[in-house]
Amino acid sequence: QVQLVESGGGSVQPGGSLRLSCAASGRSFSITTMGWYRQAPGKERELVATITLHGFTNYAGSVKGRFTISRDNDKNSVYLQMNSLKPEDTAVYFCHARATVAGRQFDDYWGQGTRVTVAS
Repeated sequence: QVQLVESGGGSVQPGGSLRLSCAASGRSFSITTMGWYRQAPGKERELVATITLHGFTNYAGSVKGRFTISRDNDKNSVYLQMNSLKPEDTAVYFCHARATVAGRQFDDYWGQGTRVTVAS
């Protein structure tokens, strides 16, 4: 199993910034793509940004230019720097990792979520 633990959520005013962190732990695992997804009240979970093992990134159009995803492979961690936050960014943010454990098939792993609230 792979455990993902997020941190860094909170409340911020419009235009503010937050940085989310996610650390993976477990035994004998190997991660490929990591990413962030979010789910706003009453809406489905949606992709925010992903980053491959070699650093290739992909962003949702709504966050492009405002959010930056990065990762530290040595620490099995992924980060999301969120700038110029808008009320519509309010959601629970989930860390995701595509990983294999002990050489078995790749599976999707999710963190427990961290809440981000953007309001005046």
